[in-house]
Amino acid sequence: MGLESTDGAASPRRIDLRLVPAVLVTWSVALICTFVDAIWCAAVATVLALAGALLLVRARRQLPAQRRPRTIAATLAVATVLGAAVAAHGAVMANTREEGPLAEAVAEGGGILIHVLITGTPEEVRVPGASGGERWSVTATLVDVTAKGSVIQGSADLTVVGGNGWQDVRPGQRVRTPGTLKSVREGQTQAALLSASSVPVVVGSAFDVRYWAADVRTQFVAASSWLAPDPAGLMPGMVTGDTAALPESLEADMKTTGMTHLTAVSGANCSLVLGGFILLARCLRLSRPAAGAFAACGLMAFVVMVGPEPSVLRASVMGTVGLAALIGGLRGRSLTFLCLATIILLLLDPGMATNVGFLLSVLATLGIVLLAARIASWIPVWVPRWLAAGVAVPLSAQLLCGPVIVALQPQFTPYALIANVVAGPLVAPVTIFGTLAVPLSAALPWLAVVPVAIAGTCAGAVAGLARFFANLPGASVPWAEGPAGIVSMVVLSIVTVMVVWAALHPLGVAALIVGLHGRVVVLLDRWLGHDPVKRGPSQASEGGHHVRWRSSVGFWRKDSR
Repeated sequence: MGLESTDGAASPRRIDLRLVPAVLVTWSVALICTFVDAIWCAAVATVLALAGALLLVRARRQLPAQRRPRTIAATLAVATVLGAAVAAHGAVMANTREEGPLAEAVAEGGGILIHVLITGTPEEVRVPGASGGERWSVTATLVDVTAKGSVIQGSADLTVVGGNGWQDVRPGQRVRTPGTLKSVREGQTQAALLSASSVPVVVGSAFDVRYWAADVRTQFVAASSWLAPDPAGLMPGMVTGDTAALPESLEADMKTTGMTHLTAVSGANCSLVLGGFILLARCLRLSRPAAGAFAACGLMAFVVMVGPEPSVLRASVMGTVGLAALIGGLRGRSLTFLCLATIILLLLDPGMATNVGFLLSVLATLGIVLLAARIASWIPVWVPRWLAAGVAVPLSAQLLCGPVIVALQPQFTPYALIANVVAGPLVAPVTIFGTLAVPLSAALPWLAVVPVAIAGTCAGAVAGLARFFANLPGASVPWAEGPAGIVSMVVLSIVTVMVVWAALHPLGVAALIVGLHGRVVVLLDRWLGHDPVKRGPSQASEGGHHVRWRSSVGFWRKDSR
């Protein structure tokens, strides 16, 4: 099962689509199981498991000569079995919410005393119209909870929201706090939401690599504090995803120009880091297996350094897939890798099905896998390949992400593509030199000044581009909301691809026009009732006159006698 694709004179390649049904089934099942209870999840898992067994039996009974039916049955069997596994995981998560150790306390809604293990990094929560200080959100795991004089122990994930003092908690700490448990919104995978009513009391601590990573990131922010406000706030966001010091005006300008993705650790960051380690391994003349292992270890170190959050792990997987798509133009194989990575992430965390960031990551990587190399091949050979890739990659990602973005924020940013293309060459030095400066700022602060200066200069240029394009006329154009806006953006994306192809293939456009002209000639001759092959130019009687249709330089003219 596959599609043939060609790139000019390149030999045909087949895009392997066998895992696409598995992705569609697992994603759909994960999405459904996020909004239903445990019984329905178990029912879905049972039905899919039975369907998978029947399809496997049918595939085995197919004759060897019936290769295609056997392949289709086996492909669908794999999809249903994986869907059953996701549904089973969803049933366990739903059961934890409904019957877990926090279910009774959530239902009663009274005050409790809870003992939790911090597993995430605190993030500021902006509550419109709220007063009384800042609010912070952090993920945690239940140790025990005291409600109505009884202590309940168990395991459950929850989100803690608290005021001042919660910004200082770190992964690995065990804290106690009073508060109130609330049910989470539909689509969230946590068992409950804890609204803490006091500062956290640390009762213990264990080694957690995320605690060390948080300290390293804090020292990196301090090491870049001597820069101007824009680069000092933007550079930590581009390197480690820490946007605490990002000026609000710059954040708004980057949102207007479609450059917000630069302030988070994305697949592009992971691709640059992975590519840098691969180049270093090649310079050290390591063998291919050794170079792959070296690059993988380097990427793991980067993930640990910026914080092994789910979004970072997702970005590292998608970045690896995206880099594989650009090396040698292996689109067919890279699509298989993308499907496999998506399935694995959904199996590990079905809640990602409702995560918009996950959807955008998959769509952006899919665009790079399917379109980036092809669009780059359209660009004339005299254009440097790095420039061709710098245009093709953001364009291909934006084409697929555009409909989702306008669904979330109904506005069109006409300068987004050119802003990202111009800022593209600056992202690499910020990521590479900034990543080098992160460990140096903790170990040898005086040695980190040079990479911080280089990365900060480039980050300042990115900030200047964001402010420049955001202040241009028409930087943000209102867009239709709902299905109309999504459909219109899909149409715009298709038209954009056609216009880009036409602009880069004038001879191909001329050939299409000539071919269309020939078809019109044949249709007109048949309409007049003459065979254009046997009789030549068509003649007909019109009002007692003989009419001859002649083709002259692509146009039709009528001579009457």
